[in-house]
Amino acid sequence: MTTSTDVARIADRLDALPFTRRHARVLGGSGLGWALDAMDVGLISFVIAALAAQWQLAPAEASWIASAGFAGMAIGASLGGLLADRFGRRHVFALTLLVYGLATGASALVGGLAALLVLRFVVGLGLGAELPVASTYVSEFAPARMRGRVIVFLEAFWAVGWTAAAVIGYLVVPASADGWRWAFALGAIPAVYALIVRWGLPESPRWLASRGRDAEASAIVRDFEAAAGRVSFTPAPTELGGDHRAPRARVRALWARPLRQRTAALWLLWFCVNFSYYGAFIWIPTILVSQGYDLVRSFGFTLIITLAQLPGYAVAAWLIEAWGRRATLATFLAGSAVAAVFFGTASGEVAVIAAGMALSFFNLGAWGALYAATPETYPTTLRATGSGWAAGVGRIASIVAPLSVPPLLGWGGAPLLFIVFAAFFAVAVVAALFLREERGRALAES
Repeated sequence: MTTSTDVARIADRLDALPFTRRHARVLGGSGLGWALDAMDVGLISFVIAALAAQWQLAPAEASWIASAGFAGMAIGASLGGLLADRFGRRHVFALTLLVYGLATGASALVGGLAALLVLRFVVGLGLGAELPVASTYVSEFAPARMRGRVIVFLEAFWAVGWTAAAVIGYLVVPASADGWRWAFALGAIPAVYALIVRWGLPESPRWLASRGRDAEASAIVRDFEAAAGRVSFTPAPTELGGDHRAPRARVRALWARPLRQRTAALWLLWFCVNFSYYGAFIWIPTILVSQGYDLVRSFGFTLIITLAQLPGYAVAAWLIEAWGRRATLATFLAGSAVAAVFFGTASGEVAVIAAGMALSFFNLGAWGALYAATPETYPTTLRATGSGWAAGVGRIASIVAPLSVPPLLGWGGAPLLFIVFAAFFAVAVVAALFLREERGRALAES
């Protein structure tokens, strides 16, 4: 059986490495899939605005297009983490991309709301599973001294994908009555390439070592060491072993005494951030249309607002190693709360764009810090399960948020809606203070 010393030896070798071209390949391959996920989620905000007019959908019907996908994401995130801890990170990557790619392509062919809702649910299963698995996978390769920054860079691919969605939404969706179909088709094509890339990525050595496959883990680490110009020993093969707990036992372990407070804080964070982010950004194009801007102009505003995500990630990537996870996350969440209030009360094009860019900057910087902090919370045998269930709980909020927007707009308009979002951000600030600071620490292996 593999011992804790075997696992720690693999971990120490990984943490001693500099950032190499092998790390860049892992980051880039995972980031490509991350960007494609973001593009698919982002496209829905433009598709909803187009279909609301073309299919004459009531606001409640339109909101279900987003919520159906998020319902799938809630289930996918929870199951994806469990599967990744049981069967490995790389295989789950490939499966999630296959599911979401096929369902996205099929969405371009639907003729009515019911079929689109079913397919969006299936798309959500793939999307929801991939994100927590990807962040877990990359965090297990990244050296401890730069792990937070690497995960923020991974999350920055979200801005690339969302920007691509905004470009497609601006140029393709309004171009014809079938523009939304072409948008879905474009969203499916890169998934095939991402699937090929993912099959070429190595399995996580930390996961292999935790399953008793120490020789396989060491061979992968040797490739990274060779890329860094280092030579290491070859360990003797070890007998298969590792953590074989049932899925239910893994979930219960997240609430065991050493992890209970961290899990509670993470679940609350994920719920609040998902509610405000998806409630706001999925509906921004539609809200702008309802305020009198035509479809093309509202999509143009959304594209400009989206561009502010990239500097948000860049600043968060620097601060997360300078200030630490908790301080960076709390600061960006507080900035998101203030920006949400300003956006809800903004009038005039300049004010709307400026407030929207501020919301985009702070909110996506907070996402980068949250994705960095989440996998660090748990040991290797529970890391994907813990990340997946936190994301799954968050997806419950992303289901509820789009459904909450129409009634909130009816009761108090955009000011009330964005004050509610600001309140959720404020609660998240408090929850962030209860996280354990992991800056510069090695990942827990058991």
